[in-house]
Amino acid sequence: MALSVLAIALAMAGSGAAEPIRVFAAASLRDVLDEAAHRWAARAGTEVVPVYAGSGTLARQIAAGAPADLFISANTAWSDWVLGKLNKPAPVRSIAGNRLVIVVLAPGGNTGEESITPALFGPRIAMGLVEAVPAGIYGKQALEALGLWQELAPRVVQADNVRGALAFVAAGAASSGIVYQSDAAAESRVAVAARFPETSHERIVYPAVLLEPDRAGPFLEFLSSSEGQALFASFGFLPVQAGSG
Repeated sequence: MALSVLAIALAMAGSGAAEPIRVFAAASLRDVLDEAAHRWAARAGTEVVPVYAGSGTLARQIAAGAPADLFISANTAWSDWVLGKLNKPAPVRSIAGNRLVIVVLAPGGNTGEESITPALFGPRIAMGLVEAVPAGIYGKQALEALGLWQELAPRVVQADNVRGALAFVAAGAASSGIVYQSDAAAESRVAVAARFPETSHERIVYPAVLLEPDRAGPFLEFLSSSEGQALFASFGFLPVQAGSG
């Protein structure tokens, strides 16, 4: 795979400047995709322009006609929704997975294996929108599975995306937050207090919908390559080889 990606990149670099690749991506992908975009631009000579927001927000923008070449959602619900709105078929590939964790202001974390009880969360719990943002949806599922949602729901402060929830905790505006482990790895001001059992919520996957194969296909191949998967792992994601897509 790595050799084929390199060959594509070299061919593109030799064909002159290409139009930028427009990638609409879930907010939790910001750090890893920024690095992937930098590597791809250096290798292929093609700029990657990411747009980050909640998966639902991006999906609605695409359905309304926003120009996107690749859509990477943080769950299958929004990728399926976009597919249902398209007038043409589009290939879909899962490119990464993740874990759901509880974060608190550093240095209040521990090994991540603490029992999940109401006391662990404190008075204000930051989450993505529980009916629209994948991290919020997963978080509500997990709390319901553990029998905690009814008690904790009044404490929840909802953010437009998972990075917004992370920012609340990092700024001290929330006592805890439910985010992905990759988010926790990206923010030095928070620490992981506990990890939710993977069986407490739907499996976390990042489906990539290839809206414009000619333009974005080679970049998606790069993300799926061994190099791309190692990059995801270095940012705290689960590579698809580990059973997350």
